[in-house]
Amino acid sequence: MTINASLRDYLRTRRSVGIGFLKDPGPTPEALQEILLMGCRVPDHGKFVPWRLVIISGDARQRAGERLAEIARRNRPDLDEAGLELERRQFLPAPLTIGVIFSPKPNPKAPEIEQMLSAGAVCFNLCNAAFAMGFAASWVTRWFAFDAAAQQMLGARGGERFVGFVHIGTPTMVPEDRDRPVLETIVSTWEG
Repeated sequence: MTINASLRDYLRTRRSVGIGFLKDPGPTPEALQEILLMGCRVPDHGKFVPWRLVIISGDARQRAGERLAEIARRNRPDLDEAGLELERRQFLPAPLTIGVIFSPKPNPKAPEIEQMLSAGAVCFNLCNAAFAMGFAASWVTRWFAFDAAAQQMLGARGGERFVGFVHIGTPTMVPEDRDRPVLETIVSTWEG
């Protein structure tokens, strides 16, 4: 098999771009369709499709932030106005966010952990797809990925939960690389 040099080079230098550095323009409807198609090409033992996607874009970003601020205020009555404003901006400034919902399908053929890993792979593949289409992305969770009221408000149904939110937009900076694990400290060879 021939080495795919451009893919190799991308994977060797891949780096998320923080949400604060993702601006308009976001993907066109056609580019988003491509990102979604590529993002869903992940391992899925049993073809259960144990995930769903929720797109938050346009004016819905501000509305979602307002609703998150309401939930945050109920959860933490002492939250000040600055804290509430941070919650209102959870889906800003990135022009588009894709929420990835883990939607398990009980089946002994594919244990729940395997299905969750498939949903996590969707998050990462959406990031890679965004970069392939000329955008940048950042995969985050934040508190609202784990809060039942916030999950429901954002589209999760009974028995489902978010595994991540992939923010996508045009990067306004090139991120510096960061320290990576030293392979000798994390890799071993099993010898029986």
